[in-house]
Amino acid sequence: MEAAGIEVPIVWRGRRARAFLPTALADRDLTLDTRTVAHAARAQAAVEHGAEAMPEDFAALARLLLRAEGVASSFIEGVTAPVVDIVLAEADESGSPSAAAWVAANLAAVSEAIAEAHAGPLTVHSLCGWHRTLMTGSPTPAQHVGVLRSEQGWIGGTSPLDAHLVTPPPDEVPALVDDLIAYVNRDDVDPVSQAAIAHAQFEIIHPFADGNGRVGRVLVAWILVRRLSLVTPPPVSTRIAADVGGYGSGLVLFRMGDHNAWVRWFAEAVSGAGRAQQELVASVERLQREWRERLGGPRAESRRVRSDAAAWRVLDLLPRHLVLTGPIVASELAVPLKSANAALGELVDAGILVEHGTVQPSGRGRPSRLYTSAELLGLTGSNPLRA
Repeated sequence: MEAAGIEVPIVWRGRRARAFLPTALADRDLTLDTRTVAHAARAQAAVEHGAEAMPEDFAALARLLLRAEGVASSFIEGVTAPVVDIVLAEADESGSPSAAAWVAANLAAVSEAIAEAHAGPLTVHSLCGWHRTLMTGSPTPAQHVGVLRSEQGWIGGTSPLDAHLVTPPPDEVPALVDDLIAYVNRDDVDPVSQAAIAHAQFEIIHPFADGNGRVGRVLVAWILVRRLSLVTPPPVSTRIAADVGGYGSGLVLFRMGDHNAWVRWFAEAVSGAGRAQQELVASVERLQREWRERLGGPRAESRRVRSDAAAWRVLDLLPRHLVLTGPIVASELAVPLKSANAALGELVDAGILVEHGTVQPSGRGRPSRLYTSAELLGLTGSNPLRA
């Protein structure tokens, strides 16, 4: 097994070190063995079955899947926050910096990439745009946001002198990124293997000053959505988060030249994500039946809600709106604000919604109370290891 690159000398603050310069994908033999081809095919089938399980009104579930992906991708990098805080951060227009806001930015970057996936080929501009969105509210200096790095990078350790991996010298980055983009835009490679190889090469290049792991996983979502004509990607990061050790080992094997072992590991993660997508659809449907039982079934007892009450119609807004307010309900259902607030109160009494304080509207007006469903948010969770 021959390493897929060479070490090159660099100078770091007056001291000599060595950086890893990967072989361009165009120059590397990436032929897959029979076993790996089978793994990739099974993974693709799992993703396609997961997509077929999505209901016609897929927008709500797509949002939940994207949240699972964004939360897990941040979790892998050690950025965590309670899922309710993340959802509220998405609704917060103030842009206040926090861990939750940073995770919400990860979700925004994934959403941006998916919106672009069917618009045209990948470009450097696309990658830099995702990075800019991802780093919103981060402590990364502004001059390093949305641009390829101009300084030496490394992974692990405190400097290139003790790092786990010293990434390519900055003057090599533009050509390596161009080679990566050319590979990503090919359509003669199966989608799962393409996503695996592109992600691994991206992580070796480490083209940005920070946020490379998350942008690299956004790239996976972009490839799978584009190549498989999906409306939303499977939550692959949830499977990676469940085996971070295997993920890291697989990337090392790729760098050492064993791309087949890496693709097989990655394909298993994609297969698990496809199954998780099917399970989420079933869980949401089950939860919606339980909610209706609480409102009007035998278990509702004295809390039974009239069949013509607005509360029933509010259920239809979940999970499309993960955060509800009186004005949102009033607008969506075309009912008076008083009726909307009363409906939300009935759902709180039934244990379906939880109140989370107030938010000040961007314009004039009184602050609105915020409501979420803890059970619905719990299906994605703030800890991806539950996935």
